[in-house]
Formats: sequence, structure tokens, C-alpha cells
Amino acid sequence: MNAQLIDRSTAESYATWFKALSDPTRVQILNLLALAQEAMSVGEIVEKVGVGQSTVSHHLKLLADVRFVFRERRGTSILYSINVACVACFPSAADAVMGRPSAARDVD
Repeated sequence: MNAQLIDRSTAESYATWFKALSDPTRVQILNLLALAQEAMSVGEIVEKVGVGQSTVSHHLKLLADVRFVFRERRGTSILYSINVACVACFPSAADAVMGRPSAARDVD
């Protein structure tokens, strides 16, 4: 076996990513933002995913904390968009956990 054990810091980062994706509503929100042509408000997201505003806001905070989404203030609104660079690293994290040697190990 040529794969190296993931260092603790990287493992902790990956664990927060997996935890952020452990809720189906957060997965739906990420999917919605990935498909969106432009940043979306909480109200627009609520309308599409069919859960309450406070629930969506909570999920968006968790997704922003792990850098899966960007927050941008425009006037009195906060708009959310997908962080393509961060989300693109997720498959590499899964590969690394599975010991696949081609997996990227860089985590910001």
C-alpha cells in the first residue's frame, strides 16, 4: 500500500466538509446554487427548496463556514453563490479518505 495516512489537520478539514454535506437540505441548497446563473437571496432559496427562512439561513451559515458558499452584501440583501473552487476539492477529499493516491491533499 503506497497511500499515506492523512495528517490530523487535513482530516479535521475533510470531516467538516463531510459534516456540512450530511444534511439533505444543505445538499439541495448547494445543488441549487451550483445550477444558478447568479447569486441568490435567502428568499429565493427558500422558495426553491421549500423550507423555512430560518432553516435556510442556518444551513447557509454552515455552508459558508466551510467555504462551500460565498456571501455578498448588496444593499440590504445578502446574496449567496457557490464557491466552485472549494466544492471542486470535495471529490479529492473523498479520494484521499479512500486511500486513492491521485487525490489532492491541499486544503485551505
